[in-house]
Amino acid sequence: MHVFYEEDSQFKVGTIVTDNTSSLQIDTQFGKRVKLRANQIMLRFATPSLDEFMTELKHAHEELDVDFLWETAPNNEFSFEELAHDYFGHTPKPSETAAILHSLHQSPMHFYKKGHGRYRAAPVEALTAAKASVVRKQREAAQLDSWLHDLIELRLPAELSGKLDMLLYAPDKQDLAWRALDAACKKTSLSPERFLERIGAIPSLHDYHINIFLREHFPRGSHFSDTLAWLAPDDSLPLSSYPAFSIDDALTTEVDDAFSVQFIDEHHWRIGIHIAAPALAFIPNSELDKIAANRLSTVYHPAGKITLLPEPLINAWSLNEGESRPVVSLYIDVDDRHWDILSQYSCVERITIAANLRHEQLVEENICQGDNQGDNQGDNQGGNSDNGNNNDDSALYRKLNILWQLSGALEARRGKTPDPAQPARADYQFRVIDDRISITDRQRGNPVDRLVSELMIYVNTTWGKLLAEHDAIALYRTQSGGKVKMSTRPAPHEGLGVEQYAWSSSPLRRFVDLINQRQLIALLQHETPPYPPKSEVIYSILRDFELAYDAYATFQRKMERFWCLRWLQQENVSICQATVIKENLVRLDGLPLLTRVPSLPTTIPVGSTVQLHIDQIDLLDVDLSCTHIPATALAEGE
Repeated sequence: MHVFYEEDSQFKVGTIVTDNTSSLQIDTQFGKRVKLRANQIMLRFATPSLDEFMTELKHAHEELDVDFLWETAPNNEFSFEELAHDYFGHTPKPSETAAILHSLHQSPMHFYKKGHGRYRAAPVEALTAAKASVVRKQREAAQLDSWLHDLIELRLPAELSGKLDMLLYAPDKQDLAWRALDAACKKTSLSPERFLERIGAIPSLHDYHINIFLREHFPRGSHFSDTLAWLAPDDSLPLSSYPAFSIDDALTTEVDDAFSVQFIDEHHWRIGIHIAAPALAFIPNSELDKIAANRLSTVYHPAGKITLLPEPLINAWSLNEGESRPVVSLYIDVDDRHWDILSQYSCVERITIAANLRHEQLVEENICQGDNQGDNQGDNQGGNSDNGNNNDDSALYRKLNILWQLSGALEARRGKTPDPAQPARADYQFRVIDDRISITDRQRGNPVDRLVSELMIYVNTTWGKLLAEHDAIALYRTQSGGKVKMSTRPAPHEGLGVEQYAWSSSPLRRFVDLINQRQLIALLQHETPPYPPKSEVIYSILRDFELAYDAYATFQRKMERFWCLRWLQQENVSICQATVIKENLVRLDGLPLLTRVPSLPTTIPVGSTVQLHIDQIDLLDVDLSCTHIPATALAEGE
């Protein structure tokens, strides 16, 4: 007796050796003895032989029409034997019955399995949908093969061009285009980004890096709605009689700090530090406030920026030359013999900006020398070094000299007098015009830099103390044990050498400064601060700001590195000089660009100057490969 049985979802045949009712031992068609359960047996037959049975089964199965079989099937549940009898119209042969079972088993969209040898025909709607799905999958498979062929041949199919945003920034792994790209990447062992770059599908690697950042941090876009509203500057605030001037680089458009210098009497001066007051422009929890709270800071990169606040608001509240603008002012009365601070006070007012000075216009030697013979009492104008008036220039540099001398005294009181033997670290300025990059360096600690930074440190320290003395919650920048963090409690900043430091001097660019300014303005105007103690809003801003500020700084460094590499390409630099930082880490001279050089000998001391050959610049990974050029090779002219 032979059997037709199911094993591992496959149908096989064998000859019974022993039959124990619940189990059987059989010899398979290929001579192997196996043990089966009784419920695995689908059909028993005495004739024909196994070989003849399999031949008849194959022939019968090939002649079966599954669609006709589905039409023949009853509407209710049935066994394969019943369907075989109905289909053939006579008592079927074992091979014919087995062919019916085989067809039912292999046609799951036509027939649903309901139990041991039992099935039910699929409803017409389900079968129609299943057939459409099969056709669609066949069409997709053909399309996939076509796209994959083009990709492997380094051609971008036209249909994929319209899906580059999805492929690069937000892959949909169910999308056919992504599946084609993924298959091509597996065949070439390349990442999707690298593959698309290789076939020329990324027209601008600069825009690619920008878009990655925007997708993560500005998913709704970086533009402001035209419907946002804010207040115009308040002309009812008292107008200071002291004209002020700002000092920034040529690219600055968010001018949020300025200075005034007023002669009082012999050896006595009144110094004004004036900070733009955009906190008066919109109220907490307004629509604009929510957007600013989400952005938290202006984002800078060499080819542009994403502002914290809308440009029209910035233009209306920025301390622009020739305008009178609301400010929060800190006035300091000083004695120029030892630069002692005699008194100080803060107020909310308007001030006229006489000049927007630019670093590039100022002569550092004149700032350090000043004009000690100038007419002090007439020294009340902001001055502008571009107007060709020597008297105005003299008055301006006299004021700048006063600020410079005061900044030196403030720096010394913080215990941060620079060591002449320690070279100052360079700052680098990037300018991109028509896709060409220029990179210039400016040493930190120069007169202009010290003047501005020391007065900003002083105003942030002073206002931080004022907020703390009035128990007004604020956001402080602290440093202890080398670790810098934000805090709602005043604490020392060891790196700056101050008891407390509350960012307040850049409210057009940082939301933390704007929050602190709101608290400060309320105190100065004898009002209740908008954020009460233990304000959950303040704690939330603290958490979010640290994350955002780190992310923005990382992005800025990445894009500066990108433009350093572009500069090397632009200038066709193949041999360069670098300084060893540690081990095989070097900094290319004249650029804020660090890289590792595996070929650099470990015996070369830190601080040494080495020559490098630039082997490869990779703008996708924002990296470069260099080889050390030994001194012997240079001597031999290699």
